[in-house]
Amino acid sequence: MGARQGGSGLSKSLILKGLQCQKALWLAKNPPDFPLPEKPELQAKFDLGTEVGILAQQLFPGGTEVPFEGLSFSDQLTRTRQLIDNGAQVIYEATFSFSAIFVKVDILVRDGAAWQIHEVKMGTSVKDVNLDDVAVQHYVLNGCGLSVSKCFLVHIDNSYVRQGAIEVGKLFASEDITLKVLARLQSMPQIVAELRATLRGGGEPAIDIGPHCNDPYECDYIPYCWRHIPEDSIFDLRGLGVDKFALYKRGIIRLADVPLDELNPAQRQQAEATLNRQDAINPQQVKAFLDTLWYPLCHLDFETFDTPIPPFNGVRPYQKVPFQYSLHIQTEAGAEPQHFEYLAPPNVDPRRELIEQLLAVIPADACVLTYNQAFEKSVLRELAALFPDLAEAIEVRVANVRDLMVPFKRRDVYRWPMRGSYSIKEVLPAMVPELSYDGLEIANGMAAMEAYRDMCALDDPMALAELRRAMLKYCRLDTLAMVRILEGLQGRCLLVNYGP
Repeated sequence: MGARQGGSGLSKSLILKGLQCQKALWLAKNPPDFPLPEKPELQAKFDLGTEVGILAQQLFPGGTEVPFEGLSFSDQLTRTRQLIDNGAQVIYEATFSFSAIFVKVDILVRDGAAWQIHEVKMGTSVKDVNLDDVAVQHYVLNGCGLSVSKCFLVHIDNSYVRQGAIEVGKLFASEDITLKVLARLQSMPQIVAELRATLRGGGEPAIDIGPHCNDPYECDYIPYCWRHIPEDSIFDLRGLGVDKFALYKRGIIRLADVPLDELNPAQRQQAEATLNRQDAINPQQVKAFLDTLWYPLCHLDFETFDTPIPPFNGVRPYQKVPFQYSLHIQTEAGAEPQHFEYLAPPNVDPRRELIEQLLAVIPADACVLTYNQAFEKSVLRELAALFPDLAEAIEVRVANVRDLMVPFKRRDVYRWPMRGSYSIKEVLPAMVPELSYDGLEIANGMAAMEAYRDMCALDDPMALAELRRAMLKYCRLDTLAMVRILEGLQGRCLLVNYGP
């Protein structure tokens, strides 16, 4: 639910934002004159949450919904009161306002003279922020004169496996969180007073950056609040190593100012390489890795999607389902690769067709090269479990999987533009500057997943064709990148003297 701007009125989402950071709350009500990047993935997540919430209503059938769209806040409040007064047993999206705090309750269930709150989340467990969420609702309902008997958090049970129609009672798990909510409820009046004082204050709160910027959620205002952090800062250091915020509090921000003896070996290498624009290579280790490969060599990459509501039989919530692959095959060293690809048609289970086509083009004796083998292996093994008649052929390919990420993860090869990362998105431009994901309509796996969901919702054939073209182009680059990175590793100039 979007926050209403201005004044000291609050919503549940604004209170949760204020609990994370009061500066973020103030900025939500007083947007800065600063360009913030769009986050289309947030709308996709919101839409998915709405779908989960609607499905969860089947746990308590026969209720009446108070819609958000099409009714003013006042009308939603009036409609909710009418339903309560008329004896409604179950209300979906019941709407309340107390002390200028506006909330909607996912599922409100009458319990004698009291009411039960059932908050629906698409996560798989109860988190602290969920308890705060329900505590706000409890506080407002009490203020409106309603007695709350129980509070429940309804979340996804990721052990459920779909077979046939969705069994709502098995898809969802419900946990009684009443006592934990009551413990938080005691401090709610003070919290509300503090947040209102922040909004009535003289200006933007002087709250510095810290771990709270990403806990429990990544804050929308990070680009604004972090604008004083320079390029090549301590926050570019990868890994857990040194406490970056402890350095920050000591006034150490630039990478050039970090005491190198406080860094672990990996972070020290990153810092020195970045500052000196230096690369490093261990030719013996690189050669040892290359010796584990053979031809024919198949560069393989999967794209998968996951969703809280399993779309097909034999799928668990959030199970990664492959819908696309790209494959570049080289028959011998230096050979120009032959490209194969697959992209599932929308709204059908793609797994059988995908794996049959893949097995048909990957020779049984081929080396299968991936980037992060754990992912591709897990996809292949789930397909083997799903299709026993293909399991032996799949396991042969799994046994032949090798991982191009290994020499970069071990830093057998390290180029300073990688910025401490061994992600292919960082390795590719550092190793093969002429290739890049920049400018692609779809440029990462998350965007590919969202594109697949969009593809399943499209009716326009031309729009569908254009989206498929963009998806194929992205996935093709993933495996072409592997081909070119491997060529870089194999080059004698790299092994002897890899210059900047």
